[in-house]
Amino acid sequence: MITWHCDLVVSIHVVSDVHGAAAALEGAAVGSDVFVCLGDLILYLDYEDPSQGIYAELFGEEHSRAYITARTAGRFEDARELSAAAWARLGIVDPQDRRHAMESHIRKQYEAMFATMPQPALMTYGNVDLPALWDEYRKPGHRLVDGEVVEVDGLKLGFVGGGLMSPMRTPYEIAPEAYAAKLDQLGPVDVLFTHIPPQIPELTYDVVARRFELGSSAINAYIERVQPRFHLFGHVHQPLSRRTRLGRTECINVGHFHAKEVPYVLQLEEPRG
Repeated sequence: MITWHCDLVVSIHVVSDVHGAAAALEGAAVGSDVFVCLGDLILYLDYEDPSQGIYAELFGEEHSRAYITARTAGRFEDARELSAAAWARLGIVDPQDRRHAMESHIRKQYEAMFATMPQPALMTYGNVDLPALWDEYRKPGHRLVDGEVVEVDGLKLGFVGGGLMSPMRTPYEIAPEAYAAKLDQLGPVDVLFTHIPPQIPELTYDVVARRFELGSSAINAYIERVQPRFHLFGHVHQPLSRRTRLGRTECINVGHFHAKEVPYVLQLEEPRG
């Protein structure tokens, strides 16, 4: 367990779904005692601006628009066929070669992200992140926390990163059983931080993408059992609702940082013994 010391009121700034907004990170920790990043640093596709992101760099804006249209409509097989055809036009067929072709673009984004990521920071993975590359770019003040608790003057902050296996096939998806095990090993916490939301319809439905994203029923079970004061998460960019309660726990989507470029601010009083 990591222990940090602050004043009697702890101000926690939280970002999630940064998706390439490196410049906006520079001021995101100003005024905070603790800075938290809940992942999704890489921008593969920009649903609002298809000219941005790795897919646009590789295949052009027209392809990105068509690919986004297919995914938004839930036509994932069509999207995969579009992707395969785009790779074939570049002369790349083998999936290993695809990963190699994308790696330089991913590394360029990670280099920019970690260069502007505030220090110190508590960080966990999103579903589009590549954990194997983080250690190459993390600075000394960037603490990776996944399935672990950080204590800030008596406040216990628990972290679980990554997403669940889905039709999207994003890079860091894990089996529901493995995800539940990471939650279970936390024990009681005051604030739970995850990338994905609990499995609650109003928190998982994206009103722009017009689909339900994956939430975790294991998070629901953990909250019902432990009842932390807060659960903070991201993942759903435009949710039907940004907050609700499970028992005494307030569940809050911290917002799509790529679009808003401002952190969510949580202020907590330290427990007094």
